[in-house]
Amino acid sequence: MRTVTRLAGFAVGLAAVFGATYGVGRVVDRTPVVEGRHDGAAAHATGEHHETAARLPGGLLVSDRGYTLERVDSPADEFAFRIAGPDGRPVTRYEVAHDKLMHLIVARRDLSGFRHVHPELAPDGTWRVDTPLAGPGQWRAFADFTPTGGEPLTLGVDVTVPGELTERPLPAPATSTTVDDYTVTLTGAPQPGRTSSLTLTVSRNGRPVTDLEPYLGAYGHLVALRRGDLAYLHVHPDGMPGDGRTRPGPAVTFLAEVPSAGSYRLYLDFQHGGRVHTAEFTVVAGAAPTGTAPTPSGPAPTGGADHGTPGHGHN
Repeated sequence: MRTVTRLAGFAVGLAAVFGATYGVGRVVDRTPVVEGRHDGAAAHATGEHHETAARLPGGLLVSDRGYTLERVDSPADEFAFRIAGPDGRPVTRYEVAHDKLMHLIVARRDLSGFRHVHPELAPDGTWRVDTPLAGPGQWRAFADFTPTGGEPLTLGVDVTVPGELTERPLPAPATSTTVDDYTVTLTGAPQPGRTSSLTLTVSRNGRPVTDLEPYLGAYGHLVALRRGDLAYLHVHPDGMPGDGRTRPGPAVTFLAEVPSAGSYRLYLDFQHGGRVHTAEFTVVAGAAPTGTAPTPSGPAPTGGADHGTPGHGHN
């Protein structure tokens, strides 16, 4: 009888624990509760990643350091959100970073869709932009910003667009890709736990592009997303226009540090002829640097049906 009583009490305790955990997940985000943990449990759940709280990449949390990304109801053709500050009120003052107050990046969970746009801020603290979600599927939205008086932050939230979608496989790693009539070649590869140099060289119709135009304060803007959890890595350019040493192409160099081995998708935005183009690469961190392999991959189209369509535009 005592054994039965103890088992019943244990079951009740488990139910309470799981009920509390579920409640936390519902309050913090619509995504699984592992996403909001700082102890690496989310990483171990996938069997791939092992960051500690101090080194957790951006975009994995909907709330961090007192700031929370909140969706705002809006028409179907609009995406709206706000950032709640430590006092619970919408933040209305931001610092300019990379020429903008707010960078909104969205990507499909299978990394087959990507957009980088810049919403407009209303006086009440609401950010609005024409919806960047191009088609049905599970998307991750990243708000990249610096609140006045605070530190740079990247918060993320999952967004579901109803409809039928077939998941697309991640394109194979390659050292060259094409977008529109441009070819972009990658030299270097990210190495886990240390800073690596990645150089992307742009040519058009076989000729080096030597007159790239500044875009977001640089001759290129690079975002890296980790396959699986979509950890967000905003990579920094090595040099900037007007510094006396950085040339406007054909090569643009970035300094990147990735937290773990594994597959990443790189998205390079560059501007030429008054238009922004996005070149995409799959890279494997921890592998031999690209450009040194005996048989590097040849040019391949930037993958996915969205490439070159409104699903890959910029604001």
